[in-house]
Amino acid sequence: MKHPRLRLGVNIDHVATLRQARGTAYPDIRDAARTCVAAGAEGITVHLREDRRHIQDADVYRLRKALTCPLNLEMANAPEIVDIALDVRPAEVCLVPERRRELTTEGGLDVAGKRRGLIRTVRRLKGRGIRVSLFVDPVPAQIEAAAAAGADTVELHTGTYCGLGNAAAARRELRRLKEAAHLAAGRGLTVNAGHGINQDNLPGILEIPYLDTLNIGHSIVCRAVFVGLSIAVREIRRGMNAYTGGRR
Repeated sequence: MKHPRLRLGVNIDHVATLRQARGTAYPDIRDAARTCVAAGAEGITVHLREDRRHIQDADVYRLRKALTCPLNLEMANAPEIVDIALDVRPAEVCLVPERRRELTTEGGLDVAGKRRGLIRTVRRLKGRGIRVSLFVDPVPAQIEAAAAAGADTVELHTGTYCGLGNAAAARRELRRLKEAAHLAAGRGLTVNAGHGINQDNLPGILEIPYLDTLNIGHSIVCRAVFVGLSIAVREIRRGMNAYTGGRR
């Protein structure tokens, strides 16, 4: 049986990073989003951080109005940001951990340890018709907690795997990701993956079963510096077309 097409969500945070570096009105992230969709992306992802280091509140509203594809809003479980999400009503919210001094999201959300607070937020978001994803490490307890919290989706944190230079350690981490995907699918959760994915490590990621969407940002924007955004998206999209549902 042919596996459904693996979807690509392009994270355009670092287009906004370029804009914020000089405080200019350009580059316009709406133009970036449209370019990504025209090049084959099925969705757009942005992370509205509490420190507003790249994406701004107005960006989220403008994207929600301009896009014809799903908008995935990454965010911490912070009251101010939750209120914005409830007002904007993106297609999906991905709840992630967030620390002020980190360069990027480091590790998965502790769903098991913070389930009580997350359950309330999940219910509020779903009550507005928003799909809810939880960004988690490939740990069985976190997968089970995500299902118990009422999430629709888990996004597996692939950053550890993508950052490992040791082949044996990478194989072990990939095995953890595969097992987590099996468990999540068995609990009725949609399985996404993201963080650190690029052309070099993509073949390993494509061994993970049950994947619905890969969310990729930094490597695409970096590649775009040399070849342009459309080509960068098309390159990763072509690589993803080899997905067979994790069957090797």
